[in-house]
Order: sequence, then C-alpha cells, then structure tokens
Amino acid sequence: MSISVETFFLDQTSEGTLQSRIQQMVAQGILNGRFRPGERLPSSRKMAQHLGVSRITVTLAYTELVADDYLTSRGRSGYYVSENAPEPPAFPAQRFGTGTVDWSRAIGRQFTPGLSIDKPADWATYRYPFIYGQADKTLFDSANWRLCALQALGMRDFSALTADYFDGDDPKLVEFIARQTLPRRGILASPDEILVTMGAQNALWLSAQVLLNIRRRAVIEDPCYPALRTILTQSRNQLSIVPVDRDGLPPDALPDSTDVVFTTPSHQCPTAATMPLARRKELLEKAEEEDFVIVEDDYEFEMSFLKSPSPSLKSLDRNGRVIYVGSFSKSLFPGLRLGYLIGPAPFIREARALRATVLRHPPGHIQRTVAYYLSLGHYDALVRRMSRAYHERRKVLDAAVKTHKLNIAGEGTYGGSSVWMRAPQGVDTGHLAARLRRDGVLIEPGAPFFAAEDPPREFFRLAYSSIDASRIPDGIALIARAILG
Repeated sequence: MSISVETFFLDQTSEGTLQSRIQQMVAQGILNGRFRPGERLPSSRKMAQHLGVSRITVTLAYTELVADDYLTSRGRSGYYVSENAPEPPAFPAQRFGTGTVDWSRAIGRQFTPGLSIDKPADWATYRYPFIYGQADKTLFDSANWRLCALQALGMRDFSALTADYFDGDDPKLVEFIARQTLPRRGILASPDEILVTMGAQNALWLSAQVLLNIRRRAVIEDPCYPALRTILTQSRNQLSIVPVDRDGLPPDALPDSTDVVFTTPSHQCPTAATMPLARRKELLEKAEEEDFVIVEDDYEFEMSFLKSPSPSLKSLDRNGRVIYVGSFSKSLFPGLRLGYLIGPAPFIREARALRATVLRHPPGHIQRTVAYYLSLGHYDALVRRMSRAYHERRKVLDAAVKTHKLNIAGEGTYGGSSVWMRAPQGVDTGHLAARLRRDGVLIEPGAPFFAAEDPPREFFRLAYSSIDASRIPDGIALIARAILG
C-alpha cells in the first residue's frame, strides 16, 4: 500500500533545517502509528514537488531515515516503512488535565516567581531588540566552535564524552579555569577549590543551599538579579534587602547578624554601578569583623572595553570569606549554561556533593568542547571581537540617547552590554514595553528587578549585545517618541 503524498505537511513552527524537518515529519508519522511497516512512501520527486523543496533535500532525509531503520530502500522500487521501525505505543494517548486533584492543596511549596523578565523566544525577529544576554550570531565564532565540538567527539576524548564523572568535572576544563581564567581576576585556586556549574544561576543556588538555613540571614542588593531573589525566597532563610547607591552595595547599611551577602561589585545588576576599591576593602573588613561570608557574582568582567575592571573581591580576600561565581554563558552564548564556583575546599566539597544529588555533573561533551575552545585561543579572540563591537554600539547608543534627551540612570564604569535607564515620573515601562513591541522594539521593564510589592515603574534596561549599531539610532528614536511624545 502506498502512502498518499497529500498526508504530508511540514510544521511551519518547527525548528531546524528542511532536511531535519522532513525527517521529523516522517518519523512522527511512524511513531504515532499513521504509517505502517511495509507501506510505500511517495517518491522523492513527488515529495519534493508537494513540499516545495529540492529533490536532494528529500533524498537526504530519506537516506538518514534508512540509516536509522525507519525506512528501507528497495532498489528502483522506492522507499518503504521498515519492518524494524519503532512501534507506536500499544495504548492510546490521553489528555488528563488536572484530573480530580486539588493542586492548590497538593502542591507543598510554590516556585513560580512573581514579576519576571519577559524575553520572547522570537526576539531575533524584532528589528530593535534591546534585550539583555542573547547571543549575536554575527559575532559568534560558529566555525571554530563546531571544530572543537567535533574534536571533543573523537575517540581520544571518548571517556570525557561518555564517562559518568559522578561528582567530578572535566580535568582539562578545571585546569584551564585555574591557570588562565582566574589569574586574570587576580585569583589563585587549586582544583579542590573549583566546581563547574550549570551557569551562574546554578552556582548561586548551590551557594544558597550550602550556606543558608532557616536561622541564617542573607543580604541582597535592591534592585538585583530577579532569579537570585527567587532563589533566596525559596531557601526559607531570613532575607534582608539593601538598596544600592551609585557605588553599589553600601557596607554600612548591612543589618546586624548578617550571615551571607550576595553582591555584584564589578557590574551591579542591573544598575551597572561599580563598587570603588575603598568600598570593596570596607566590605571585606566588615565581613571579617562581623563574621559573614560574601558571594561575589563577577558577571561580564570580560566586557570591559572602556577601561580595565577593578580587582575582584575574591582577589582582595585574605581570609577565605569570598565565594566567587563566574560564567561562560554570557561571553559564549546563554544556551551553553556553563559556569564555575570558586571557594575554600570545605565549601566546594559540600557544593559538589549537593550538585551530585541533583544533576551529578554538567555534560562531559560540553565541558570538553569548552576546554578546547578556551585552550586553543578561540575564546580570547571572541571576547576581543565582542568588546570591539560592544564599544562601537555603546558609543552609538550614548550619542542617540543624548540626542533624544533620555535619562541614563546607570551606565557602568568599564563597559558591559547594557545601560540602566529612567523614564520620567509617571511612565510605566511595563506598558511602554508592550507599546514599543508593536513597533518592533524590545526593552526590559525595570520593575522585576526590585523587591518591593509595588516597585518603581519608571526604570528600564537597554542592552546592546544583540542589536547592530546601524539600527540603534532608529530604535532609540522610537523609544524617545513613545516616552516623550
């Protein structure tokens, strides 16, 4: 029996190449039982004409399906569903919904955050995407990344690819972090003081779980990274919110009986304020006097194109009181989800044990690919390229903001990839963002960064990591028109 070509339709919402989408279309038809073993598929010519694609694309898709034993090829007779193809489930799929369970009572703890940052999945289709933390494909070195990924798939690295490290990490990556990455921030660490994490957020979560309990007090900045506030709220510790000023977190505002301080001294999130050296030393002295620990999130230190970054808190720490959080996700790409946690061996030992119970370790292939990408010099070249591009974009953005008389509330001393803006009193930037989205402009409202139940509504963040310099002036003009009329 032949399968009619009319039964085949490409899902326009699916991702991937045409070849992979055709493979998925056929494979799903087999897996859900629509196509049975022995049935003949339309010829590659008919399928190509029906789908509006090239014949070679269909042929390549069919060939891959043959290799995976979904199809068989019978000479000039064509392609057939294989007798060895995966069988569909013996039971029908059912949609249960919420059933008879009262989930408001059954859920023991709630993890859904309140206000959160909205980053649409299709952000790249907008002409003016002033949103933070997304990769720019025009800057990323995909060719060398691909080569490093292929190298990590080779037989020489078979163990790194397939082994279960249990609670360990790729020794090549740990060695590079210790010998190359950390010394640039003035930090020396041995392997037992380094833990690879699934990005900075995972590192912050591990730190909170190890250092805090219901009796201990954590301090965070206000405004701050919303996910960190969520992590600490879920950890059920005592939480104090300390407003930042133009120099970041003020040590003299810390409450008594503080146990752990979470801070972003080099590039405060989201205001971009930089903590001066004198204040850093004051914070460390206070930590020693009052016996608390500091968790330093040193994100974006690589993007210091205006001048060299200040010394990290960890580099100034002589008493082992600073836990250092770093990440490759911002400088490479956010989907990488790879970071690292640096701290005294007793702390890292506990964080490693906790990580092992939750996710064991980050994927070995990803760790080895990053190790090659770093050690071969591609990472440094990428950072230099990004810094040059960000510097140019920043100059264009500053000029456009000045032309349209918008107000920068925080711009960062060393660079970075965003500025913190303030609209006139009475402007709700949540409503502003919704209105601008219709004009192809994406901005980030500032309210989710604040802890108050009724946070300030006039702040917003503009990032320039994902928008070409040539588009910035027109995008800023649209923002100014929406704000100022």
